[in-house]
Amino acid sequence: MKRLFAITLGILTAIGGFVDIGDLVANSEAGARFGLRLAWVVVVGVVGICVYAEMASRVAAVSRRPVFDLIRERLGARIALANLVGSYLITLLTLGAEIGGVALALHLASSVHYLLWVPLAAAAVWVVLWRVKFENLERFFGLLGLTLVVFVVALFTLNTDWARLGSELTSGPPDTENWATYGYFAIALFAAAMTPYEVFFLSSGGVEENWTRKDLVTARVNVFVGFPLGGLLSLGVMACAAVVFEPLSVSVDSIGQTTLPVAMALGKVGLAIVIIGVFAATFGAALETGLSNGYTIAQYFGWEWGKRVAPRQAARFHTVVLTSVVLGAALLLTTVDPVELTEYSLVFSAVVLPLTYLPILIVANDRDYLGDQVNGPIRNLLGVTYLVVILIVAIAAIPLMIITGAGQ
Repeated sequence: MKRLFAITLGILTAIGGFVDIGDLVANSEAGARFGLRLAWVVVVGVVGICVYAEMASRVAAVSRRPVFDLIRERLGARIALANLVGSYLITLLTLGAEIGGVALALHLASSVHYLLWVPLAAAAVWVVLWRVKFENLERFFGLLGLTLVVFVVALFTLNTDWARLGSELTSGPPDTENWATYGYFAIALFAAAMTPYEVFFLSSGGVEENWTRKDLVTARVNVFVGFPLGGLLSLGVMACAAVVFEPLSVSVDSIGQTTLPVAMALGKVGLAIVIIGVFAATFGAALETGLSNGYTIAQYFGWEWGKRVAPRQAARFHTVVLTSVVLGAALLLTTVDPVELTEYSLVFSAVVLPLTYLPILIVANDRDYLGDQVNGPIRNLLGVTYLVVILIVAIAAIPLMIITGAGQ
């Protein structure tokens, strides 16, 4: 049981990063419009986030300091400030969308309009962030989010044409789509996998759990079990939509449609389980993004931070978290659609990805912090290769959003 609990940080990070409200709908929409033709992007994204999350977790375990803290010290206040501003704004948008996701899950369970749930959802997120211990937070929501495996179960229960799905894995866009929309969705799915808050949350969480060099194996297990698991759940969502919606040429634009294949395959029990999974995933992602906002600002200014200390000792950290939750909820109360909010945040996230991952690669090669645990040739080859991909994605994101009308 202790070994299981040891990887719940990675599970929470991965589920919050891969299957939050935007990813649930984005993967479902991609499956409905492209089948499994974009499944390769999820796989590429999983490998990429594993490469950099392993660096970030190793930095945390060896230096016993979070990666963002070292970025400022190693690269200076100006570069760290650019990273801070970009990551905070994107994470704030994502936080608002996740609170909206919690409200949408409660709407599915109760039929009460989701906007009425937004204040209660935001209040619940804040209470958990303020009062619940970090290890309890990660264990409960990390493991509860695993109920989304119901999408994989549903895939094997539906009348699935495996030959058709297999043929789509190596195909370009279907006749109903063009290469521009194909590229736009590819960028959105890749950005969803590489969202900056994931590495900040994971490395800060490692410090919260007092990782040391002795915990390097635990850190790697968190990365190489958690993130592939999150990717598998994402592929399950995409494949279910490909089976149910693609043959009918039906698009997906709501969380209710995303859960429909599970209800069709497994009935009311499946629907109840998937609603619980959506709630757990979005609530867990809201906790991640809320904490990440507090982590990055507190670490930049050198404040006391984290849930490992009493709230009185980290008052400014908790104030930032509370302010972020309030701003995220206020954004939703303008009636902006939480799904669209997350999808746009993914595109803007793609633009700022280089600001996050280049500094991590630099810090992971610094012997002053890591000693004999610096990157080797293979890690650097993978890191540089993915950095090139990240730069291409960052350059192409906005033009493709404009050309395709945000994938329309």
